[in-house]
Amino acid sequence: MIRSQRSFLAVVAAVLAAQSCGERSEPAPTGHAADRRADAFALIGDRYHNSDYIRTGLNRTLGEPLGITIDFCDETRRLSAATLRGYGMLIILRDGMIWPDGYPNEGTNAAWVATGRPELVSEPPVPETRAEPAFWMTPEQGRAVRAFVEEGGGALFLHNVTHVGLTNPDFRDVLGAAYAGHPPIRTFRVRVTSPDHPIVRGVNDFVVTDEQHYMEYDKDPGHVFLETVNEEGLDYRGMGPRAPGGWAYDYGEGRVCYMSPGHLLNVLWNPEYVKLQQNAVNWLLRRSAQ
Repeated sequence: MIRSQRSFLAVVAAVLAAQSCGERSEPAPTGHAADRRADAFALIGDRYHNSDYIRTGLNRTLGEPLGITIDFCDETRRLSAATLRGYGMLIILRDGMIWPDGYPNEGTNAAWVATGRPELVSEPPVPETRAEPAFWMTPEQGRAVRAFVEEGGGALFLHNVTHVGLTNPDFRDVLGAAYAGHPPIRTFRVRVTSPDHPIVRGVNDFVVTDEQHYMEYDKDPGHVFLETVNEEGLDYRGMGPRAPGGWAYDYGEGRVCYMSPGHLLNVLWNPEYVKLQQNAVNWLLRRSAQ
């Protein structure tokens, strides 16, 4: 009886932990399988990237068509070795900052901006805070990601996650880069540069309007399979109109893939980018194409 009670409580705890991190890409199983891990753990969302659009976007591009389950979470503290245990893949689409004391303004609130930035009134007044960002990834979390991939996990890193590489050396070694900035949203072409890689199989060049991210890339240039190109020749801080747009490689027993587009839902759902996302997941999980 005691053992069965403990098993029941463990199952309940696992389910509650998953629920605290948002929703799964499909309903969780019941009964003895209730504590089964999903296929992927996705850490998503930050001040500038709403969790809902990422969850909506990736459910359509990955969860539904590939038949994989994803546990979505926007609580950075949940990224740990214990959390990752049992998953086949880690997905991250978020930057390296949290804002524990609030924001200096509401400029990232779409409703406030769209209504003309009305004066913010609060009676009684809200206490003043420093309203400054802090970096969230701890050394332990960086080591957990590194161990997860080295031991056979797949890592799909998207868009602004290069920002995390600025402050965590273990994570940067896995990702292979660190953020260097981006210009305001503009139109650019995403070009296939290594057509023999499985991730770009069947993919054509495409054009999006998005944040064109630049980064310091640390790994072998031969791993890069995409580049982003502003075809008007617009520069960004002396780095020119081109930037690496995607790369992939084996890392220990696991695999890593990064792709830079993804600030807007419209971009995540570009038909050619959908192919890239699906090919990447199949490659990371060592599955044949569906």
